[in-house]
Amino acid sequence: MPEELADHFVQRLDAVEQRLAGLAQTRSDAVAGHLTEPDAPSGERWEWGQVWAHLAEFVPYWLEQARIVVSGYTGEPVPFGRTKVDAERVAAIERDRATPVDELARRVAAHIGEARLFLRELPAGAWAVRGVHSTLGVMSLEKLLDEFVAGHLEQHAAQLEGLARG
Repeated sequence: MPEELADHFVQRLDAVEQRLAGLAQTRSDAVAGHLTEPDAPSGERWEWGQVWAHLAEFVPYWLEQARIVVSGYTGEPVPFGRTKVDAERVAAIERDRATPVDELARRVAAHIGEARLFLRELPAGAWAVRGVHSTLGVMSLEKLLDEFVAGHLEQHAAQLEGLARG
C-alpha cells in the first residue's frame, strides 16, 4: 500500500507538471488583464503572474512541512502549516508576480522533482503519521500531500487554464 500511495501521487505530479509546462508557453499578452475566479473563503482574485509566483513558492514550503510531520511524529499529531494570510507567503507572491513565467515554470518543475524524490524516499511507516493544521485540524500524510502539494498544484493549474481561456 505505501508504494501504491507514492505511485499515485507521482502519477498526479507527472500529469500536473505536463499541464503546467504547456501553460508556461502561453503568451503573457493573451492573459493580460484576466483574473481568476474569486477564492471561496476570501474572494481574492489573482492575475497570471500571481498564480505562477504562488506555484513557485508553495511546493518547497509544504514539502518541508511534510518532513516536519514525518520526522516529528511520535504517536501524537505534529503541528504544521500556515494560513493564506502568512506574511512570507504573501510577500513571495508579491515579490515574484512580475518574474518571467519561464523562470517560475523552471522552479516549479524542479520543485515537482523534489516532491517525487520525497515520495520515493518515504519509509513505509510514514504514511501512518498525522499532523495537525491550525484551521483544518488533524490530517494524515496522504491528506496533507493531497491538500497542499498534488491537489494544490492541480487547483492552480486549473486556475491558469481558466485564465488562458479568457
